Amino acid sequence: MVTLILLFIFVTPHYVNYKDQPAERLPHQTGITVSTDGDNFIYRVEASAVDARSEATVSASLLRVIEPISGSVTLLRAEPVRDTSGRIVAWRAIVHKAF
Repeated sequence: MVTLILLFIFVTPHYVNYKDQPAERLPHQTGITVSTDGDNFIYRVEASAVDARSEATVSASLLRVIEPISGSVTLLRAEPVRDTSGRIVAWRAIVHKAF
């Protein structure tokens, strides 16, 4: 009986596709840093991950990037982070997570 079980375990994967591959997980293409300020979390998201056509698209893009990391949050404020020439290099998002 043990021999039949071992044969089943080692031989059938060659003939039967069990579709047991690991789930594909795509990491974020950008660097995200998180810090805390009392009850709120401050996320710094690179500008390349944010669609900045309007205020609504900025909010939606930030939530799309932040929510897979932290779960459901409320965006309190979004501020651009600029370099010395005035170009936006990142966004500073202050969010609140209700526990």
